[in-house]
Amino acid sequence: MEGSIDTTVRCVGGIAYDDQGRLLLIRRANDPGSGQWSLPGGRVEPGESDETAVIREMREETGLDVIPGTVIGTVTRGRYEIHDYACRVTGGVLTAGDDATDARWSDAADLSDMDATGRLVDLLYVTLRDWNALPRA
Repeated sequence: MEGSIDTTVRCVGGIAYDDQGRLLLIRRANDPGSGQWSLPGGRVEPGESDETAVIREMREETGLDVIPGTVIGTVTRGRYEIHDYACRVTGGVLTAGDDATDARWSDAADLSDMDATGRLVDLLYVTLRDWNALPRA
């Protein structure tokens, strides 16, 4: 008889800002959170490091090249354990792709409005506030 299977799915996300202090967000194409705005990111593939996964996911979902830095925080959403990394954008062109229907830079007013109208993935605003990671603009 086999032991219990770990059903936790390791995921990564990227927290990136533009030169004006606006936060990079994507509109999710698929569940969980389809149609809502979120940080870009996704699953860590087998044999992949978090760093490699962040670079890949950011490129796939936003068209941007990044260098991941430190972990800003970790959240658990259902069976998904998401490790969000500070990222520095080094190139690329902002374009929604892969698991995103839209991608944009959002300032503090945008983010607050998205939270108030339910357009943000559940608890994202509170989490970013607790991590001191809200847009600076």
